[in-house]
Amino acid sequence: MSDDESVRIVPATVTVRRSPKFGRFIILGAGLGAIITFIVTNLFEVDPKVGFFSLFAYFALFGVTGGALIGAIVAIVLDRVLGQRKVEVEAEHTIVEEGTIDGELIGE
Repeated sequence: MSDDESVRIVPATVTVRRSPKFGRFIILGAGLGAIITFIVTNLFEVDPKVGFFSLFAYFALFGVTGGALIGAIVAIVLDRVLGQRKVEVEAEHTIVEEGTIDGELIGE
């Protein structure tokens, strides 16, 4: 299938670790912050001059930001905890040198 001179397979040891997806934690935290802000805004009586939506929108600025911050902190803590659990596995590194493989010119 290929020339022995143009393809080399080199064994290597690589380190694999799991890490959380930071964006998902931040979005989930922001969503939970908005939901908690909605619930807390409903617990208190609303001033008729201001209205519910305006009051909720104002406090959502703080709730969403705080929730996103808490989500980011949780992701950082999980990254630190999961970062300690590393696994070393064997892998193959394939090196293709300039030449031909299956009649096609490689490297140009």
